Amino acid sequence: MIFRDIEEYRSHFLSLIEKERREEMRRYMEEIRRLSGTKREKLGRAILNLRGKDAGHGLGGVYLIKFSRQNMPETEISVGDVVLLSKGKVSSRNPQGTVYEKGRNYIVVAFSTRPPRFLYGKGIRMDLYVSDITFRRMINALEELSYRDDLIPLLLGKEKLKETTGGKIKFFNEKLNESQRIAVERALASEKIFLIHGPPGTGKTTTLVEAIIQHVNLGEKVLATADSNVAVDNLVERLRNQVNVVRVGNPARITPSLLEHTLDYLVQFEEEYKAARKIWEEIDKLAEEREAYLKPVPQRRRGLSDDEILYLARSGRGLRGISVESMRGMAKWIEVQRKIDEKVKKAKELEEKAVRKILKGANVICATNSTAGSELLQDFHFDTIFIDEATQSTEPSCLIPLVKGRKLVMAGDHKQLPPTVMSMEARGLQYTLFERMHDIYGDKITHLLRVQYRMNEKIMGFSNLHFYNGALISHPSVRNITLKDFPLKWRLLRGWILEALRPENVVVFIDTCGRYPERQRRGSTSYENEGEAEIVESLISSLTGIGMQPHHIGVITPYDDQVELLKSRINYEGLEIKSVDGFQGREKEVIILSFVRSNTYGNIGFLWDYRRLNVSLTRAKRKLIMIGDAQTLRRDKIYDSLIQYVEKVGKVLKLCA
Repeated sequence: MIFRDIEEYRSHFLSLIEKERREEMRRYMEEIRRLSGTKREKLGRAILNLRGKDAGHGLGGVYLIKFSRQNMPETEISVGDVVLLSKGKVSSRNPQGTVYEKGRNYIVVAFSTRPPRFLYGKGIRMDLYVSDITFRRMINALEELSYRDDLIPLLLGKEKLKETTGGKIKFFNEKLNESQRIAVERALASEKIFLIHGPPGTGKTTTLVEAIIQHVNLGEKVLATADSNVAVDNLVERLRNQVNVVRVGNPARITPSLLEHTLDYLVQFEEEYKAARKIWEEIDKLAEEREAYLKPVPQRRRGLSDDEILYLARSGRGLRGISVESMRGMAKWIEVQRKIDEKVKKAKELEEKAVRKILKGANVICATNSTAGSELLQDFHFDTIFIDEATQSTEPSCLIPLVKGRKLVMAGDHKQLPPTVMSMEARGLQYTLFERMHDIYGDKITHLLRVQYRMNEKIMGFSNLHFYNGALISHPSVRNITLKDFPLKWRLLRGWILEALRPENVVVFIDTCGRYPERQRRGSTSYENEGEAEIVESLISSLTGIGMQPHHIGVITPYDDQVELLKSRINYEGLEIKSVDGFQGREKEVIILSFVRSNTYGNIGFLWDYRRLNVSLTRAKRKLIMIGDAQTLRRDKIYDSLIQYVEKVGKVLKLCA
């Protein structure tokens, strides 16, 4: 897609962002109706039994209420989020506010109009309505983009780019193959943008990490991001012993073993931060002292300003029905509050100074795409932006880090799953920046990693032919790996189970011959298949019975209801049963894939999303077993080709009556 100008570009994405935001709000409301408050609190999306107190006014005259509770639970609710406040039944008509401030035992919420009186009391429930902060950061990035004349031609598809070949460099990771080395050389030589196309098992992140280190070696300041915390942590893990890397983000969402590289950990050792901690202790003592005095709430101050109360108290006068004693009590409260305000300002200045010192000293800052737009990084600019798993990030999400740099390097695979988008009207967001730039500029800016290190050649074969034009090759270390490499008790197996699990039958398709029709639960849009679940259960029981450890086995199915059904029947510690989305980026020695669909009219539903099929087929290392109704699946030409492929290189087993 090519846009005429930046205004068309902005309006296109602003519209999609708003549609996605509305759908997220609708789904949250649906969840609020479906789940109990206790369940939502456990999920981190609600807080029960809060007490609301007036907290004055904020910038722009907004009304502030401070909601507090002893033993505040862990929560996803954070500054910038839209929340619903209720006492009793929760509905979209309840008062809505925006989280203004968050502390250890309190959350301050801002309201644009005067809040109802019931919020100033006990038993208040707060529900996360929509996590608005990422949407706002996308919108801010689109606004900032308007002033970036260096980036606009690139994003509009009007940049004149030359194909880079790269020069010879000294590699830090000497184990890189030739394809990976070329990718790093070309990324280093590119001026504006470069795409590392990494099919399953080709070492995409390994290549990206080498490219990051090479850029740092040139003296560059680097920002490395990904859409998920897991992917960002993976980058930090690989970079931490090679460059000065700082991980920015909520510590609760960061892998514990990486905490020593987080901003929150590192800042503790700065003198400015230590000084700020002492000031916060002083503030706590002043806050205790303040409780002894009369708080000048609106009904007490009778329209008097702080300065008028202080003047009248010093003069020993009362006014408007306020006694001299009350006036002095309020004046004392104001005096202590002003001391607190001064100290808070000083503490925050010291903390900010300590944070900036840490961030300035880092070669590489790692964060999620969204966190790249936080206030912490507001004034930072980078030489090169790296985005891993870029094909799982929407274009507006990628813009958040992009507007902070002059050059972009992305790694991903647009032949695998796109970003998750809730709204059907916003499906345009699944066409990622990575894919769009690839479609516009092609091989000039793209390099395909060709050697895969994950799976047996026969497991790779179908995806290689249908998604990667046969360009991939298996590394010798994995080319012929099978279950023979495990000391399993094969003699215990009999019949079709033996045929399905034989090591030499690397790829297996079990045809249910229409014996097990799909079914839908009442009110569900998903599907399940009891017969396929029985087959999966038998296979896993047999695998574990001959000595295969459950953690080496993964079960994938495209349908959530089938996931639930399988989990209700099969329970082995370490065994993973997940949807296709849950297995993106993962691998197992054995993968069992349940297709579910079986009907007389040949409807395969959203199995037609072949990117999901590609992900499913490329998770297994030594054994891939597929279960489905061939008659239903073969109505689709890709699935027909898949079964033909198994007939040629593997084993098709028919479980016909």
